[in-house]
Amino acid sequence: MSVVALKEAMNPGTYGGKAVQLGTAMRAGLPVPDGFALSCDTVEAVVSGHSDVLVPLEGACTQDRPHAVRSSAVGEDSQAASFAGTHLTVLGACGVQAVAEAVRGVHASGLDAGAGAYRTRLGLDEMILMAVVVQELIDADAAGVLFTRNPVTGAAELIIEASWGLGEAVVSGLVTPDHYILGHTGELRGLVLGEKDLAIRWTGQGTSEVAVPEHLIGEPCLGATELAALHDLVSACDTVYGSTEHDIEFAFSAGMVFLLQRRPITRA
Repeated sequence: MSVVALKEAMNPGTYGGKAVQLGTAMRAGLPVPDGFALSCDTVEAVVSGHSDVLVPLEGACTQDRPHAVRSSAVGEDSQAASFAGTHLTVLGACGVQAVAEAVRGVHASGLDAGAGAYRTRLGLDEMILMAVVVQELIDADAAGVLFTRNPVTGAAELIIEASWGLGEAVVSGLVTPDHYILGHTGELRGLVLGEKDLAIRWTGQGTSEVAVPEHLIGEPCLGATELAALHDLVSACDTVYGSTEHDIEFAFSAGMVFLLQRRPITRA
């Protein structure tokens, strides 16, 4: 069993696809929130009630430091399968016991009917091997998702969807996000403003849905500076991963961009 710094996660058979993708980014100096990778057998131990295997997290996962607990199943975020939206993500876990409960929830999500149907459709093993990523929670001013290929037309352009607060508002469909189209040299080709009347934010006591101030609902949540930062992030990912095919989750906090997840674009 092992709990390692996320930067040290290198074996996808031990730590899963998401952890290895993020570990690669961290070693290359990309702006990834700090955290840990929990191996598959460590997750199984936590599920079996042996939370003592999480002792290495005690110094970082304190009651006043929220973390995001994300799935990193073997085969996840790979060329063949993304598992995007299939497994649970828990935001705002404070303290080791809360992290342990979140790990159990993430593990259970790999056993539900939707996840099983996805694996069956792709011809994957029925048995799930679930590793987990535990990262510092970024208290995002705005966040969202980015594709380096138009998922509808296949065009080589950046498609960005973003909203105020944590990116869960976008990926869960809570709001209609802003929709940006950038050319691969960074020029803005299109913008459709969404109706971003709600945001998911860290409140100090957990995450909550809060009303967005009326004057911000129809305002773009990303300006020229943020779009340029995302274009630079994509260029860095091109170099690090030796590919131009990226499905990215990002967040902005205090003017800084953070890479939360990166996976290859798949059609599955």
